[in-house]
Amino acid sequence: MARTGIDTSMLHKGSHSASYFDVSRAAGEGVEIVDFCIPCNPYFPTPEMFDELTRDLKSILKYYPSDSATITKKLASVLGLHPQTVAMANGSTELITWIDHLLIKESVAIPIPTFGRWTDQPMETGKRVDMFPLQERDGFRLDLEEYVEFIRDRKSRVAVVCNVNNPDGHYIPRRDVIRFMDALSDLDLVVVDESFIDFSDAERFPSVGPDAVIRPNAVVLKSLGKNFGLHGIRFGYMLANPAISGKIAKMLPKWNLNSLAEKVVHMIQEHEMEYEESLRLLSRDRRSMGRELQRIQGMTVFPSQGNFFLVKLPNEWSGVALRDYLVANHGIMTRECGNKLGMTSQFMRLVVRPAADVDRLVDGMMEYAQRFHSRSAYDSDPLESAGRRWAEPAYEEQPDNLIPYPSHRGGGGEYTARRAAVG
Repeated sequence: MARTGIDTSMLHKGSHSASYFDVSRAAGEGVEIVDFCIPCNPYFPTPEMFDELTRDLKSILKYYPSDSATITKKLASVLGLHPQTVAMANGSTELITWIDHLLIKESVAIPIPTFGRWTDQPMETGKRVDMFPLQERDGFRLDLEEYVEFIRDRKSRVAVVCNVNNPDGHYIPRRDVIRFMDALSDLDLVVVDESFIDFSDAERFPSVGPDAVIRPNAVVLKSLGKNFGLHGIRFGYMLANPAISGKIAKMLPKWNLNSLAEKVVHMIQEHEMEYEESLRLLSRDRRSMGRELQRIQGMTVFPSQGNFFLVKLPNEWSGVALRDYLVANHGIMTRECGNKLGMTSQFMRLVVRPAADVDRLVDGMMEYAQRFHSRSAYDSDPLESAGRRWAEPAYEEQPDNLIPYPSHRGGGGEYTARRAAVG
C-alpha cells in the first residue's frame, strides 16, 4: 500500500515527467513532496525575497506588465549587456521554437542525450536532425573535434551544443567552445545552450555570451527560471549579434513576459549577493550529494557541473520501478531517463538538493535495494562499494585574453538518522 496515497499511473502518461502540482494534488493534504526531478535552485529566491513578492502579489497579478522591449532593456542594464544583443522570451523553450522556425532551414546537428526540445522541435517541423551519440564509456563527455567532423560529414547547416549538458552535467571549457564556434563560422547557425552554466564552478567566466555577439552566426541561450529557482515564471533570454537577436525579437509578442517576471528582473540587482551565495551553497551540496550517492553499491555516478547528477542504477534495478517506488512510498519525485534519446531506463537524473533531502532520497533507495540484497546497499567505504566512478576533468587555468563578462560569482531536517550513523 502506497504510504503517500499517490497513484503512480500518472507517471506513465505522456513523454514528460508529471508536474509537481500533479503529484502534490495526488498526494493529498499533509504529504510533503521532495522534488529531485526538476532542476531548480533551492536557495534562491531567499525567504525575504518571497516575502517581498508576496507583499506585491496583488499589484503583480492585477496590472499589465511593461512591454517586452522595456523589460529586456532593464535586464540588459542589470547584466551589463547591450540591449540590441538580447531577446527575452517566455522561457528558453519559446526561444528554441522561434530559432527552429526562423533560423533552422534544413538540418541541425545535436549531441544526444541532451535537452529533448533540441531534437523534438525541429523534427516536429520536418527538419533533418543529425544526432551525435555520446558514449557511456567516455562518461558521456563531448569531444568537440569529433563532433565537428560529424557535422562536416553530415553537412549539417546548424550545430547545437549544450554547456552544461543535460542530463549528464558535462562542462566544456570556454576556450574550447570559442574554438568550436570559429571552426563552424560558415554554418547558418551555431547555438550554445547555457541554461545550466551558472551552476558551474569550473571557471570564473564560463559563458561565451560576449563572444557570440561579435560573431556572425552564433547564439547563446540562457534560462533565468532555472538559475533563479523560479520555473513557474517562465523566462529566459538569448544573446546574439543585433541582426539575429533583432530578427527573433520582432517575432515575439509585444507582451510575452508577465508581471511576475518583470518584478523579478527589477529585484535581481538588489539581491546579487544572495544569488552568489545560493550558487556557493549549491556547489557545496553537489560535492556532498556526489559522495553520498557513490556509497550506494553498484551505482555509477557521473561527475557534474550542473545542479543535477546523472546516475546509472545497479543492473538488477529498474529505473521505472524505482521512480514509482520513491514517489509512492517516500514522496520523492525523480527523473527516469528511459524516454531520453541516447539513454535507457537504467539511468536517472537526480537534482542537487540540501543534505536532509539527500538523506531522504538515499534512505528510499536503500529500502528499494533490500528486495535485491540481503545486506545493506549503503556501505561505509564509498571506494569499495561504488560502481564505476568517473574522475572530475581537470580544467585549464583561465587565459587572460578572454572578453570580460559580468560575473555572478563571488542543512537541517528530519532525515538525519542514517547520516549520523555513518558519520
